[in-house]
Amino acid sequence: MAKILLINGSPNQNGCTFTALEEVAKKLNELNVETEILQLGKKPMQDCIACWQCMKTGKCAFNDVVNETAARFDEFDGMVVGSPVYYGGPTSRVQSFLDRFFFSTPKSKVAGKIGAAVVSCRRGGATAAFERINKFFQMTNMIVPGSQYWNQVHGFTPDDVRKDIEGLQTMRTLAQNIAWLIQNKEAGKNAGVKFPEYEEFTPTHFIR
Repeated sequence: MAKILLINGSPNQNGCTFTALEEVAKKLNELNVETEILQLGKKPMQDCIACWQCMKTGKCAFNDVVNETAARFDEFDGMVVGSPVYYGGPTSRVQSFLDRFFFSTPKSKVAGKIGAAVVSCRRGGATAAFERINKFFQMTNMIVPGSQYWNQVHGFTPDDVRKDIEGLQTMRTLAQNIAWLIQNKEAGKNAGVKFPEYEEFTPTHFIR
């Protein structure tokens, strides 16, 4: 069965971000897609220190939830990353998790899988945080599904979010599009459609 990992980047386990992710998960389950929610919680999250050890070992030098998630990522067809909005961006723990996960995890483990962002805010900053998370997916050959609007919910409490009728509908539409993409990928595979064979990455900078 297809499976999606939902990452709750809020320090509050059952807060507004969880409420949005739960709506996505419920719809995915209805569509026969299994889900698992990873709570990043309140513990400090080590940021990337650019030590480059992962280029030698294939995993992050800090052995925590980042490596645990990378080791299991073959189980999943993709991820939905949720975060509350802090000063117009995702939380620092989400940023640190994604920095280290995408830098240290071999690109072949994420390419072709689904990546989606979900953000919650009281009032503003949602689209900036949404865009920041999506950048990780867009530069690692992941597939980013759309929805009927940007994937955001509004409210100061989970009960507020439950009153955001359009926001919750947006979560369900996102789930439908994720399930549809999974079905299309499987149908393509069965029909002999091959995953792209990419050129070897050629990094450059503005000096050469």
